[in-house]
Amino acid sequence: MNYRYFLALAALLIATSVCLAQAADSQPAPPVAYSSISELNQLIGNLQQTSQQMQDNLSRLRIEKWKTDSRTKQQTSSDVESIQRNLQTALPGILTELKNSPESTPLTFKLYRNLDALYDVTSSVVESTGAFGSREEFESVNRDLESLEQSRRAFADRIDRIATAKETEIGQLRTALQTARAEIPPKKTVVDDTESAPAKKPVTHKKSPPKPKSTNHTSTPAQQSSPPPAQQQSSPPPAQAPPPQK
Repeated sequence: MNYRYFLALAALLIATSVCLAQAADSQPAPPVAYSSISELNQLIGNLQQTSQQMQDNLSRLRIEKWKTDSRTKQQTSSDVESIQRNLQTALPGILTELKNSPESTPLTFKLYRNLDALYDVTSSVVESTGAFGSREEFESVNRDLESLEQSRRAFADRIDRIATAKETEIGQLRTALQTARAEIPPKKTVVDDTESAPAKKPVTHKKSPPKPKSTNHTSTPAQQSSPPPAQQQSSPPPAQAPPPQK
């Protein structure tokens, strides 16, 4: 299978998982089906058996006795060591993570990508063994390569099934979400008319300045003259002294 195809498929599955999580919101994740767990356990069991056979057969190779140049021997030995490190360290860790999350799209694709890398390196070792190794060595590592290819295809098929199930689940969630939104009544805004309207501030008008008084040319009636003051009573003249007697 094309590696680029599964790379694009994995990206689609990751985006699908994000959309699924957003659509589900706070709802608990549905339990994993028993059939899915059973299938995964069988695939992992077959892969672990293949891994153990590969380690045993690779350790039996006598690369130093091959009739070829030292550069080819060094390259093949390096490839064998790389495969063994992967089978002993990287692969078991990925399988453990996948057991804890059986239908995890990123972990399933991570395993497939690891198997794809193992297949490429193992193919190179098998090719060199067929050219320079014994017949028994070639047949053993070639069987291991076929078993590895079967596991790789099996996990690729599982990725397709997970993708289909995720798409179906998202479609159901979208339908349920649209139905729930349609059942929600629209919000009504209640206006309380009992409350008195706020008192308006009195409008103050500016007083216009008083107009100047116009000059009246009409003569005013003559005021009545006050009565003349009463004449003072004249005092009598002083009495004259009598003339002296002669």
